[in-house]
Amino acid sequence: MRRIDEEYTRHPFYGVENMTDWLAGQGYGVNVKRVRRLMRQMGIMAIYPKPRLSGGSSGQEVYPYLLRGLAITRSDQVWGTDITYIRMRKGFIYLTAIMDLFSRYVLSWEVSTTLEMEFCLAALDLALCISKPEIFNSDQGVQYTSDTFTGRLMGAGIRISMNGRGRAFDNIFVERLLRSVKYEEVYVKEYATVREAVRELTAYFRFYNTERGHRSLEKNTPWNAYRGIPREVPIRYTQWNKPVWPE
Repeated sequence: MRRIDEEYTRHPFYGVENMTDWLAGQGYGVNVKRVRRLMRQMGIMAIYPKPRLSGGSSGQEVYPYLLRGLAITRSDQVWGTDITYIRMRKGFIYLTAIMDLFSRYVLSWEVSTTLEMEFCLAALDLALCISKPEIFNSDQGVQYTSDTFTGRLMGAGIRISMNGRGRAFDNIFVERLLRSVKYEEVYVKEYATVREAVRELTAYFRFYNTERGHRSLEKNTPWNAYRGIPREVPIRYTQWNKPVWPE
């Protein structure tokens, strides 16, 4: 699973057969069935479009993709979210993050040892304590199509947008964020416990939001861009290391 995670992060268009062939070339004697099971357990799939062979088995409503051709010009216009696999020294966890697509600001994140919907809902509730978007974009995973999750969005008056099936590039900014988390944080460390993973990820997201300038933001930080503040304005923190609004 560690090798699958690394190769998928490098080549997210690899499906089960390509991944099986690559593993065989690395000396791993695994068959297609095992690779398919592991990729499903990790919650990953190739990002090329595939034919819709059935209506799915979840019975939940799938919403149209609303971002095609949309100019994203302000904070809280569109939020996006996704889930990724995070390896540890022994075992693994899942990470979900919610990002403002205009500023690249990560509003909230959560981890879980399972792919149940609750940790995605917890991240949403945390983000909604900060603000709310006009549009919320996700993939068609069962976590996001559940009545509980979509009900929370509709109850807040938020329009729901979902990526096309098998089209992770419909949510490219969140995909880039999670790739940065892998290469800049996860792969250079080896978390021993969930507590350690949460501590280190907390430090990384603070760095990502408030210290790291982005070229797409003219080297401003996501935090400043989200609040509409020039990059020259210094950031102050509370005793809990959380940013506070500049005066």
